[in-house]
Amino acid sequence: MPDTTQLLMFIAAGWLLNLTPGPDVLYIVSSALRSGARAGIVAALGIVSGCFVHVFAAALGVGALLATSTTAFSVLKWAGAAYLMWMGVKLLRTKGGSYVVPSSVGASREPADLRRIFRQGFLTNVLNPKVALFFLAFVPQFIAPGTDDKVTAFLLLGLLFNLNSLPINFGYAWLAGWASRRVGTMQRAMHWMDRAAGLMFIGFGLKLALSDNPNR
Repeated sequence: MPDTTQLLMFIAAGWLLNLTPGPDVLYIVSSALRSGARAGIVAALGIVSGCFVHVFAAALGVGALLATSTTAFSVLKWAGAAYLMWMGVKLLRTKGGSYVVPSSVGASREPADLRRIFRQGFLTNVLNPKVALFFLAFVPQFIAPGTDDKVTAFLLLGLLFNLNSLPINFGYAWLAGWASRRVGTMQRAMHWMDRAAGLMFIGFGLKLALSDNPNR
């Protein structure tokens, strides 16, 4: 394990990386705006669960396979790109009238499908090979060369990184949920939010589809 200084640097780097907007943050925010902070938190938990899959995969060598095998990387890349674009198309086709204004502004909100929100957050991460490559490239930098059990050290640092991301992701969910309760025109605004989010998800999918394996 790293010493105290390196550990603090690892935590700070993790916070900075999780503050950077991307598909994960977009999904958390859009879920919270649509269905409240609870839905955003569930989305964050789904995303972090997907990160755990990549941490274990990287520790067991699957991440190394993605880094060296063009075929393995391409298969997961195209699956992830297709999924992101499919989510984008779904958001673009969402009808604005299906939203219910939050209860705090005079109406009741339909219960969110938390299982679906969790599942989509999970798949958003699992089907992105660059998440696995990120852990493979980032975490070993903080493992001392003389560490006897590097696999255990990798798993512990990966666990810390994911737990470290929860305050940031929950913060995004809470802020978006807070905003949704205080905006009287949220029903109309969410119509355009979904359009913007849909276009961004399609953009993320296209970017992933056109990307090359960064380790080749």
